[in-house]
Amino acid sequence: MANVGFVGLGIMGAPMAGHLIDAGHTLYLYDVRPVPAELTGKGGVACASGTEVAKNADIIITMVPDTPHVAAALFGENGIAAGLSAGKIVVDMSSIAPVETKEFAKKINDLGCDYLDAPVSGGEVGAKAASLTIMVGGPEAAFETVKPLFEKMGKNITLVGGNGDGQTTKVANQIIVALNILAVGEALLFASKAGADPAKVRQALMGGFANSRILEVHGERMINRTFNPGFRIELHQKDLNLALNGARQMQMALPSTALAQQLFSTCAANGGSAWDHSALVKALELMANHTVAPDA
Repeated sequence: MANVGFVGLGIMGAPMAGHLIDAGHTLYLYDVRPVPAELTGKGGVACASGTEVAKNADIIITMVPDTPHVAAALFGENGIAAGLSAGKIVVDMSSIAPVETKEFAKKINDLGCDYLDAPVSGGEVGAKAASLTIMVGGPEAAFETVKPLFEKMGKNITLVGGNGDGQTTKVANQIIVALNILAVGEALLFASKAGADPAKVRQALMGGFANSRILEVHGERMINRTFNPGFRIELHQKDLNLALNGARQMQMALPSTALAQQLFSTCAANGGSAWDHSALVKALELMANHTVAPDA
């Protein structure tokens, strides 16, 4: 069993850390908020800083919202880097910018440690069910060392390539998810405004080539009007910004991604930053002056 550090114990990090404790690993825990009692109650060790976590753990995982948060967790005052010694492995499971990820990896490598970027897909549901998709960038030897931990948190685990490639894969994932939400929203809204029962339309579509996980899960959310977040719009906006900024740097166009981002911004302008990203349909509903189904 490994001594594992876990920094970032929010909606995703807490259940992920919990699975590692349940598997018998010793967990050293830190968050800017108090460490959840359910984790310390199962044997997790609350620490006063990222530095303390890194001193005690051989593998240190971060799971925080955005690029600046990772930078602070790693290199800020009392950060992880200050507690590292040669031979340790740092694993960032946040979703952040690929370019900065490569810079972070180099700094960690200069301390004699390996670095893996390992963002996830699956949201709160996947974190709780230990069914996350994990996309990894970094050296193969470090990946093989950490893989048994990944297997306690996820199901589809892939070493994509070198540092930064995991984050690039996550950005690609978020493009696909956003555009699928947009497609499902347009389809169900069209069906509803045409007078068809959107629930029955969804049921019919799930038996054909149009079926998808988005239609299954988020289509149901659109019909039932359950927009409490599994993955907040503001976080998906952050991920699409990574895509659009990267595209600008590479001098390429992502027109459909830009449209999805504008629709998310419409939701945010109407108080929806914290809605689930399936609520993108509400932007379409505003333009159609019609809802897929009546609000509860």
